[in-house]
Amino acid sequence: MSKEKKALSARQYLSQLETIDEQINQDLERLEQMKADAYSTGGIDYSRERVQTSPVGDKLCSDVSRYIAFNEQINAEIDRFVDAKEQIIKEIRGLHDKNFIQVLFKIYVQFKTVKVASQEMKKSYSYTVDLHKKALAAFEETYKNLHYLT
Repeated sequence: MSKEKKALSARQYLSQLETIDEQINQDLERLEQMKADAYSTGGIDYSRERVQTSPVGDKLCSDVSRYIAFNEQINAEIDRFVDAKEQIIKEIRGLHDKNFIQVLFKIYVQFKTVKVASQEMKKSYSYTVDLHKKALAAFEETYKNLHYLT
């Protein structure tokens, strides 16, 4: 049985960048917490009998290994995000309409609200809402079978 990919709307497709960006930011926060946890290994009890292996050292080694692996995973996520962002920018620019490109870029690449985009474009809010809808429709018409990027 093969699973058919569910086609996405232009809004869903373009919104992926912001979702991926948020996930990366969350992972970076988790990485910082892992780093803080690794630094706070606790004290060493020198009153106990000395042994060859140290569970504290093993834990630190394990923590550092997990930290490094997670950091590499985040770097790979960032690479995929950059690739996805470049693809979406190229597709937006492929619409060849200055106003469509401008509104979609501001909303889906720069993560601005329609209200902020309208102010920056020096257009009325209602005009920008209508332009946004038309730009999404043009995007869907131009690019069929939109799917998840990652």
